Amino acid sequence: MTDELMTIRQMCDAFEVTARTLRFYESKELISPLREGQRRLYGRRDRARLKLILRGKRFGFSLEEIRQMLDLYDLDDGQETQFRRTCELARERLAVMERQRLELDDAISELKGQISWGERKLADFDKRKPAAE
Repeated sequence: MTDELMTIRQMCDAFEVTARTLRFYESKELISPLREGQRRLYGRRDRARLKLILRGKRFGFSLEEIRQMLDLYDLDDGQETQFRRTCELARERLAVMERQRLELDDAISELKGQISWGERKLADFDKRKPAAE
C-alpha cells in the first residue's frame, strides 16, 4: 500500500473487514480517518493501526489492551516503551493461549475416549440383535 488515502470501501476490501467494523474502531478512537463531509479517508497511519488492531484481535487481546499498545506509539522515546509493553502483554497472552491449548488437548483426548466407549457400547447392542432374515 502506498501513502495515498483510501476510501472506506478500499479499506474494507484491503483488510477484509466491514464498513461497520471500521466505523466501530473509529468510534472507539482506535483509528481516525480524515473527514471530507461524509467521506472517510484513511491514510498510512490508519492502515498501520488497523493492521495491528486485527492482529491483536486474532491473538485474543482486548480492545483496551490494543488501545494501550497503540497509544504508546506517540511517546517520544523511539517506541521503546511501546515495544516493552507489547512484549510484556504478548508473553502474558502466549501463556494464556498455551494453557488453553493444554486444556483443549485434554478435552479432545477425553472426548475421543467417550466416543470410543460409546462406539463399543453400540457394537455390543448390534451383537445382541437377531440377524435379519
